[in-house]
Amino acid sequence: MSQLTASITDSVVLCDLFGSREMRAIFDDRNRVQRCLDVELALARIQAQLGIIPEAAATEINRHGNAATYDIEKLGTGTVRAGSPIVPIVNALVAKCADGHGEWAHWGATTQDIMDTAMVLQMRDAIALIEADITAIRRGLTDLAVKHRDVPMAGRSNLQHAIPITFGYKAAVQLASFQRHAERLAQIKTRLLVGEFGGAVGTLASLGKQGLAVQAALMAELGLAQPIIAWHVTRDTVAEIAQFLALLTASCAKFALDVRLLMQTEVAEAFEPFQAGRGSSSTMPQKRNPVAGNFVHACAAQVRAHAGLLTEAMVQDHERATGPFQMEWASVPEVFCMASGALMHTAFLAQGLVIDAGRMRANLDLTSGLLLSEAVMMGLGPALGRQVAHDLVYDICREVAQGRGGFLDLLCAEPTISAAMTRDQLANLLDPAGYVGLSGVMVDRVVAREG
Repeated sequence: MSQLTASITDSVVLCDLFGSREMRAIFDDRNRVQRCLDVELALARIQAQLGIIPEAAATEINRHGNAATYDIEKLGTGTVRAGSPIVPIVNALVAKCADGHGEWAHWGATTQDIMDTAMVLQMRDAIALIEADITAIRRGLTDLAVKHRDVPMAGRSNLQHAIPITFGYKAAVQLASFQRHAERLAQIKTRLLVGEFGGAVGTLASLGKQGLAVQAALMAELGLAQPIIAWHVTRDTVAEIAQFLALLTASCAKFALDVRLLMQTEVAEAFEPFQAGRGSSSTMPQKRNPVAGNFVHACAAQVRAHAGLLTEAMVQDHERATGPFQMEWASVPEVFCMASGALMHTAFLAQGLVIDAGRMRANLDLTSGLLLSEAVMMGLGPALGRQVAHDLVYDICREVAQGRGGFLDLLCAEPTISAAMTRDQLANLLDPAGYVGLSGVMVDRVVAREG
C-alpha cells in the first residue's frame, strides 16, 4: 500500500521547500520506531546489569533492535487499534525474541516513558541541526557586516527614510539576535535533554527500591540527564523549545522581510542570490521574485502556530493526561520541520545576499538631503537652541516637499541659519556618509563576539 502525501512535510513535490531532508529523517516513522527501540533495548541492558531481568533475556532483546526489520505498516495498524505506537512495537519485539525472553522487555516501564524519552532523543538530534543552521546564518551575517561595514544606506522608520546607517550595521543588528538565540538554546538544552522513566504515574512503584538506580543508569546509557521527578504531565520543556523555535524563526522572518522590501523595484538595494529560473514569473519575463524570503515567512508563521498548540498541551489532567499528550505527536515533528525550513532559507539568504551599494547611495539622494535634516538641526542647535533649530528646519523641509527649492539653497537663504553657519558647513552636514553615527563601531562590537 503506497503512502499518501497530503501533508506538506511528506509531499514529494513540496517538502523540500518547507524543511530539510535531514530534519524530516529525524521525525520519520522508521526513525521514531528506532528511537523507541533504542530506549527499550537500553532499559533491558541496564536491568540485566542490575540483576532485575536475566542476562540472557537482555541479550536476546538486544538482538532485535533494528527498526528496518519491523513492518511499519503493521505497526501502523496496531497503533490505530491500540491508540498508542508503543503497544505494537513492544508486541513485535516480544514476538521476535526466542524462548520467551521477550516477556522481560518493557519491564516496569509505561508507554509514555518510552515515547517521551524517544522524543527527547529525536529532539537532541534535531537541535544539532538547528545549531548548525544558526552557525551558518551567523557566518553569513558576519561576512555581510564586515564587508559592508561602511557602506551608507537609508535607515527607515515607518517605511520612510529616517537617517543614514550602513548596511553593515543593518546586518550586525540581525547577527546580534542570532547570537542571543545561540545563548538561549544552550541554556534550554540543560532543561530539555532529560529522559523520562517513572512507570505508571511516575513513582517507579513497579521496580521498588531499585527504581531510581534503573532510572539513573538508563539515562546515563542514553546520554541524557536524569529527571528529578517525573514530567509525564508537566510539559514545560517541550513548550519551551517550541517557543524558542518561534522566537528563532521570527528573527529569520524579520531578516527575510527586510530583504524582500529591499528587492522592490523602486528600492533595488539588495537581492536574493541568483539562480537560473528561480523567482521567475510564468507570465512576466522581467520578474525576479523573492523565493527564499517567502518560504521563511510561511514556515515561521507555522512554527508560531505549533508553538501555541504545544503551550496548550501543557494543560494536562492529573498524573497521566487525556488528549494534550497526543497533541504533541502531531506538533513536535511539525514545529521542528518547519523551523528547519525557515532556517534553511535564511542561511541561503545570509550567505548569498547580493548588495547594490551604488543603488543604496543613489537612494540616499532621493529626497535631496532631507534625510539629513536631523544632522542640520543638531548642527545648528548649539548656536540657535535645539527647538528653534528644529522649527526652522521643519519649515524648510515642508517648502522642499512642496517643490519651492533645494534643501541646501533654502537653508542658506534663511537669515537666522546663514548667520550661524556657512554654506560649506551646511553642505558637510548633508553628506550621508558623515552621519552614520557609530554604525562601524557597533558592527565591530557585534562581530567581535563571533571570535
